[in-house]
Amino acid sequence: MSSTTTQGVEVSVETYYQPDYSNPLSGEFMFAYRITIDNHNNFSVKLHRRHWHIFDSNGEYREVEGEGVVGVQPVLQPGDRYQYVSGCNLRSEMGRMSGSYQMENIDTKRFFDVDIPAFEMIVPFKNN
Repeated sequence: MSSTTTQGVEVSVETYYQPDYSNPLSGEFMFAYRITIDNHNNFSVKLHRRHWHIFDSNGEYREVEGEGVVGVQPVLQPGDRYQYVSGCNLRSEMGRMSGSYQMENIDTKRFFDVDIPAFEMIVPFKNN
């Protein structure tokens, strides 16, 4: 698991290879990732946007930006935790993702960026 804390917001990531949704012979590798966001601040925060950097070991690079996560813009009260699962497809057996969330301090209406730690996606048979 990868984890980092930025301005009182902790982001942790766990990844899972999805063999049932992958087709290695066609160069299709699907991964799921679970993100856990913990608000350690004494104020509420709202997640507005996400920005991903996706690196495939075959040399491909993609960026993904958009509002919220999995269709929502969660608000986390002090001490709250928010968790969601999403996925990423690669054209090779290994890749890496990292990124950031644009958050808002609900009290001050100020926006700030929260780092999403870099994490690797590796099919299990490559670890042998």
